[in-house]
Parts: sequence; structure tokens; C-alpha cells
Amino acid sequence: MTDTVLTRVANRTGVITLDRPKALNSLSLDMVRSLTAILRAWEHDAGIDAVVITSTSEKALCAGGDIRFFHEMGHAGPMGGSALLEDFFTEEYALNHLIHFYPKPYIAMMDGVVMGGGMGIAQGGPDCGLRIVTERSKVAMPEVNIGLFPDVGGSHFLSHAPGQLGQYLGLTGLTIGAADAIYVGLADLFVPGEKMGALMALVDSTPGGELPAAIRAFAAPFAGQAGASELQAQRGVIDAHFGAASVAGVMASLARDENPFAQKALKAMRQRSPLMMCVTRELLLRGAALDVADCLRMERNLVRRNFEHGEVLEGVRALVIDKDNAPKWNPATLEEVSAEMVERFFEPVWPEYAHPLRHLA
Repeated sequence: MTDTVLTRVANRTGVITLDRPKALNSLSLDMVRSLTAILRAWEHDAGIDAVVITSTSEKALCAGGDIRFFHEMGHAGPMGGSALLEDFFTEEYALNHLIHFYPKPYIAMMDGVVMGGGMGIAQGGPDCGLRIVTERSKVAMPEVNIGLFPDVGGSHFLSHAPGQLGQYLGLTGLTIGAADAIYVGLADLFVPGEKMGALMALVDSTPGGELPAAIRAFAAPFAGQAGASELQAQRGVIDAHFGAASVAGVMASLARDENPFAQKALKAMRQRSPLMMCVTRELLLRGAALDVADCLRMERNLVRRNFEHGEVLEGVRALVIDKDNAPKWNPATLEEVSAEMVERFFEPVWPEYAHPLRHLA
């Protein structure tokens, strides 16, 4: 176990608390392994009826994977030449699968920043999961901003969002708040931040088997306080533009629209990796026809191709390491991205029998 993942049991509920506040709980390999070990143990523990994941900081549940680690390992050779980098993505995606199909209620307190890898540990299965947001929640799949693509199951949960909302979130990488997260289907309940202490007290005082119903009752009076969803108000705009037949078509459509919402989306896309926007669009189209396990296997293939290409290394360099905010994307323009370049990312890295996630059901 690691000292950044704390556990306790309260009234037949296992509580996991992430405690790496200076890094906004960004996931290290040790954290992924600790979470996996904890959840596997509690899965078969007759004394645990529900699981809650939360944080010591109201600033973030989890800001994603540790991208400084990605950059360091990625420069050690192809795919980092590092078993640690290979292990990170294999084990992280296996953890995402475990959470999605967890047999006990899995309740995520999505207070503060929940992005990228943070979404992967918050998106429990629809049958018995609960995802709580507050006015402090900042939800996003911003991977295209660092030259990556929406992973950790994003090819599944974004592709199953209503209309073109998944394409909008994946291609722009923009951040949404509580009302939008609920509208898109990435969160379930709103609780004011000032009530989170009372909510955790409820966790401690309620038997685990009764906890989901108790949390729903607790949150019910606050349902109207999340505010209006901008994405709901702009749904027609989003569907019209992001339903275009290509990323170039999306951007051309947005460019013709003087709506400030459309122009904000266009400005964001102009800063993203042209290649990874095209890969993301194709990823979400394919993900819509796949189950969770196959989506994660597809993503695991793509992440290897991405490190081989180097786009994510350049994105992390520009935004996090050198902080010059001037990534040299390859290719530099959307016009230079070919169908063959995109297809290369989807070419199998391993035969099916050797895929590192072949055992996911």
C-alpha cells in the first residue's frame, strides 16, 4: 500500500481517501496498485457492503495520471523502454474495468478537479454506482491538450453520451461543471460543497447496504441547486457542428457560427493536437459499438502507438515540463493529417492472445 491512499471501514462501508494534495491526487503506479488491491480485497469481504472514494482536499478528487512520470519514462526508449510505463497503463485500465463492474455500490465524491484518470476512477458501473458533484467540481477529458486521447474508458463513456456531446468533450477537452456533468451522464447527484462534511458523516452513520438510498435522499433537496446546464442549452449547436463527417468539417462548421459558445470550442480545438483530435474522433466512433472491455483494449493499443509516435511527450513537455505552451505538434496542421496516419494508431500492437488486457471480460 501507499501512504497516498488511505482506507478505513465505517459501518460496513469501505472508505478510500486519496491523499496526494500537492499533485491534486494525480495517480502514480503505486496508487493504481493500491486501489486495485483494496478493491479486490473488499470485493470478497463479507464485512463490506459499499465503497466510497473521496479525497483529503476539496480541490480535487483526482486530476488524472501522473504526466511527469509519463514524460520521464517516455524518454527512456520506445514506449519508454520501460516496463513501468507499460505496467501503468495496463494496470490503470484494468482498474477502470474493475470499478466499472464492481459488484458492490461504488460511490465517488467528485468534489473539485476530476479529469482524465480521475474520471476513470469515478465512473463506476451504472447498476450500483453513484457519482456526486459539487459547485467546485471541474470535470473534463482534456487529453487532446497534451497530445493524448480520451482513455481510461473514455472511448466508452464519452461515445455513449447523448447526441454529439461526447465528441464535443473529447475534441475540445474543455472543462464542465456540476450541472453539465449530470446532463451528459457523467455524474448523478449534486450536493453543495458546504454539505460534504455532513454527507461524509452520513457515510459513517449509515449501514453500507442502505447507503446509496440514504445518499439519494440526502441529495434530493439540492437537486435544483446545481444550476442550469450550458450544454443542454447549447445542445442543438453542439449536435449540428460536431456531427460533421470529419474534424476539419467540425472546425469549418464552427468557424461559420458567430455564437460565442461555438467560437470558444473552435478556439480550444485550434490549440489541440491535430492528429490526436482525428484519432479521438475515430476512437469515439468505434467505441460506440464496443463494450467496456473492448474499449479498454482498444485504448491500450492506442496508448502504445501514441508513445511510439511521441505526440504525448511533446504535449507534456510544452504544458508541464518547459511550460512554454507552444507544442510542436506532428503534423502541425489538420490539413497534413492523413487517413493512413489515423489508421496507424488502430493497427494491432499484439495478437489477441498476447494483449495485456486479454483477460478482461
